[in-house]
Amino acid sequence: MGPVQTRPQDLGHLTPDEVAALAVLAERAAREAGALVRGGRPDRVDVSATKSSPVDVVTEMDLASERLLVQVLLGERPDDGVLGEEDGLRAGTSGVTWVVDPIDGTVNYLYGVPAYAVSVAAVVGDPDPATWTVVAGAVHAVPDGRTWTAARGHGARLDGRALTIGEPRPLAQSLCGTGFGYRAERRRAQARVLGHVLPLVRDIRRIGSAAMDLCSVASGQLDVYYERGLNPWDLAAASLVAEEAGAAVVGLRGTRAGAAMTVAGHPDTVPALVEVLEAAGADSDEPA
Repeated sequence: MGPVQTRPQDLGHLTPDEVAALAVLAERAAREAGALVRGGRPDRVDVSATKSSPVDVVTEMDLASERLLVQVLLGERPDDGVLGEEDGLRAGTSGVTWVVDPIDGTVNYLYGVPAYAVSVAAVVGDPDPATWTVVAGAVHAVPDGRTWTAARGHGARLDGRALTIGEPRPLAQSLCGTGFGYRAERRRAQARVLGHVLPLVRDIRRIGSAAMDLCSVASGQLDVYYERGLNPWDLAAASLVAEEAGAAVVGLRGTRAGAAMTVAGHPDTVPALVEVLEAAGADSDEPA
């Protein structure tokens, strides 16, 4: 299946050429921030702060990377808004908001596990993930330099090579990615759901970066992926990469992909995984 075909209204007030230009800027910003992260990583990384729990960490490099992203993006487009993982929303007036994750996979970065990325997306509409449309994005894997890019209606690429999702596999033959939250009660629920999924798939992978998981679906390293608890900056750029490569990216019970649940994979395989996850109550933190 090739790239998803896009209706003109999906681009909001932008032209296709403007969307393509936003993708170029997203890639430039992600690569510049990636160079900062890669070049500035000390032998030992210290935690600057914690968020939802003592193991949900922020490093000084998260903060520095986000500052650089804002500088690059608003230096080029000063009227745009920015929604960042660390600094929240600064509103703009252009109708375009940049959604940025300065290091997706901070715990991997902290421990020196080579799976973390800078994610940059441009969205149109209100800065609300329930209603916005992602029109351009880039995910730059910092340790090895791989860069996924997408512009709505223009397809997805990995280091300039066009991506098209492969042939569907039965769920039993599908390599499945997932991730886990930071709060103990959510982890208990996710462990319960994993017990339903694991016997029904080829195997499970936990990379530690949601953006890289979704991009891995686009480029064939994963067949399917699901996760509860994704934030807008985890999802925005990488979901467009997956969709433009031909993947389905959905939630459960007919909803959009989002914090409650994100499921991605070949459109012919995703319904089977959705059925399993719905039956397991995967969009709930209840213990059973």
